[in-house]
Amino acid sequence: MELKFPKNFLWGAATSAHQVEGNNHNDWSEWEKENAQRLSKASGGKYPPENYISGRACDHYNRFREDFDIAKRLGYNGHRFSIEWSRIEPEEGKFDIEEIEHYREVIKALRERGLEPFATLWHSTNPIWIRDIGGWENSKTADYFARYVEKIIKSYPDVKYWLTFNEPTVYAGLGYIQGTQPPWVKSMRRGNTVFKNFVKAHRLAYQTIHKNNKNASVGFAHHLVYMVPKNNLPWNRLAVRILEYIRNWRFLNAVKKNCDFIGIQFYQSQSIDISLKHGKWGPISALPISWKPIDDLGWAINPEGIYHLLKKTSKYGKPIFITESGIADAKDTNRPRFIEETLNWVSKAIKERIDVRGYFHWAFMDNFEIPELRGFWPRFGLIAIDYKTLERKIRPSAYKFKEIIESQK
Repeated sequence: MELKFPKNFLWGAATSAHQVEGNNHNDWSEWEKENAQRLSKASGGKYPPENYISGRACDHYNRFREDFDIAKRLGYNGHRFSIEWSRIEPEEGKFDIEEIEHYREVIKALRERGLEPFATLWHSTNPIWIRDIGGWENSKTADYFARYVEKIIKSYPDVKYWLTFNEPTVYAGLGYIQGTQPPWVKSMRRGNTVFKNFVKAHRLAYQTIHKNNKNASVGFAHHLVYMVPKNNLPWNRLAVRILEYIRNWRFLNAVKKNCDFIGIQFYQSQSIDISLKHGKWGPISALPISWKPIDDLGWAINPEGIYHLLKKTSKYGKPIFITESGIADAKDTNRPRFIEETLNWVSKAIKERIDVRGYFHWAFMDNFEIPELRGFWPRFGLIAIDYKTLERKIRPSAYKFKEIIESQK
């Protein structure tokens, strides 16, 4: 298939402050220290406690210029990054001028290298003082977030693209319903409260950004899963409809009037199978045998899923950016093909007049994977990181991505 992308398409990769910067002090860094021994023990000793403590991470906080030089060499014209709230406002109402200046230098460094800044205002982590008032279960957090957003927008008026949140539904689902990551809560009621507060916060942030920057373009990064009913059985079709609403569309429906674009994040396709066993509903099967290979996390690699999700998302009538898409692949054996096939399907969607305007691969570099506190072992990066020496090494998949980018010039 011949790839065809718009002339001003944004090409790049994504990072998250806590996962690459190093030495952050927030609710996650505290959880890491408290739970590292337990998580190591739960792994059967496969991963030592230090795997679960972010520490200096990739030291991107100090080496961002060097890293952006690599991004430029790889042909990018955009870069997605996040601003760490706990650095900007370490205490309630007290903003750190030096940290605001730091991110000003980050944005300047991107501009100097011809990379369009694509900024995320919240990427899973919270200041300690927010944690102490109940985090996202407290409706006041939405108001505090809006105040932080106003400070940021006024500080960086030249940034056009803003993402309010990264995967708020994943944070609510894993942290408050499934209880597999901080704050380790298992409560549908509390999870729903968090969901509603994210909706409130996004709306407030959207209004705040536009009040202070008329030229801003505002969205959020939304995790989507492509789901199919196993064997097309009627009860599985019903399950898909319910799960799609809860996981994919509920939040988007709630904020669709407060988005200038939609950021979608694609990692998994799932075959949904609900079977009746011993008088109880059986589990949902996430890995159909027919979709292979799988990545290092056991997720099915099915690039075609992004095409179907783009078609479904296009019904909202908003421009779309792919703000994350990638696989955990330490040996880099499947990633080059994954990138090529994924972009084949994105190109097909664009040919069918779906308004896709950018693609940011996850991740720019190996990093500390925070979902469910997996730690350093999953390798998502186009750039390999030696965590002992912090040496950066460009993987073959990064050159494959560069080749595709250059083919569009």
